[in-house]
This record gives sequence, C-alpha cells and structure tokens, in this order.
Amino acid sequence: MIYAFLAKGFEEVEAIAAIDVIRRAEIEIATVGIGSKIVCGSHNIPVFCDMDESEINLADDIDGILLPGGMPGTVNLEQNETVNKFLDYCFLNNKQICAICAAPSILGHKGMLKNKNAVCFPGFEDELEGAVISDEFVVTDDNIITAKGMGSAVKFGLEIVKKFRSSDYVNKLKSSLQCSI
Repeated sequence: MIYAFLAKGFEEVEAIAAIDVIRRAEIEIATVGIGSKIVCGSHNIPVFCDMDESEINLADDIDGILLPGGMPGTVNLEQNETVNKFLDYCFLNNKQICAICAAPSILGHKGMLKNKNAVCFPGFEDELEGAVISDEFVVTDDNIITAKGMGSAVKFGLEIVKKFRSSDYVNKLKSSLQCSI
C-alpha cells in the first residue's frame, strides 16, 4: 500500500494525476487527509480522502508514501507528526518515497537527500540539503522519486508505477493514457 498524504493547501494536479496513474496500474494507494477526510487544495478544490490520519497505523503493509507539493500544503505536511513518522519509517526501511514540487524540501530538511540525485520546483533547490540537483523533470535515486511540479505529475506517476511494475507494463499504460512522455 502507498499512502498519499494530503494536507490543506496541497497542489491538486500533482496529487490527483499521480494517484490516478497509480490506480490505473492497479497498485494499492490510499489518500490520507491530514486533519480531516475532506482536504482543500491550494486552488480551493476540496478532495474527499479515503481516510484521515487518525485511521492509519504504521504497519507492514506500507510500500511507500507520496507527498504532493503546493503551498501551504508542503509546510503542513512537514509539520505533521504522522507524516514524519511514516516518512522516517520508509526511509529507514528502504520503502518508496515520492515527493513532487516543493515537497522534496521536506526530505532535504530531514537529511534524506544527501548525495542523492533530486529535483524540485524551481526556487526550492537550496532546501534539498546535500542533494545533487538535476535538470530533469522526474528523478529516481534508489527508493526516492522526486519531480519538479504540476507539469510533470503524470510522468511522476508513471515513474512510481515503474518501481512496482515492469517497463513493458508502463509502456502499455503510457499508450492507454495517450502519453508522449
């Protein structure tokens, strides 16, 4: 199971596009609302989550986490105890960590990007402490996937799928999405 954490002010396209691509690949992913099951994004679009943070426990079924960017969504994620607990667990247990836009800054602040290739929304590079900054739109380094922002959300989702499915599967999925990336 991948847990996608949504906090007030998250970037809607980054979250929903990636989650949609992952669900199309029949990979289990659940949306987790921080503070409520209904979370309003940075463009005032309310999203009804599968669960709120009080309904989840750190368990063996976790395969990874997804952190969308957006402001103040990224700050709200970084300040949340549950998100930090899951992030630390994933980092220590080599589970998949996926962050897009401003959200890779959370990983940088926690020292999780030291000597790792990473990317973020332009202007947040100084927050990726110890990272080797890439010019790519989506970057994978071991168990960490980072992406630039909204325009790379589908590619970000496909890169996550690639970690759980074969390259052939990803190519078929891209074809069904009419995706040229």
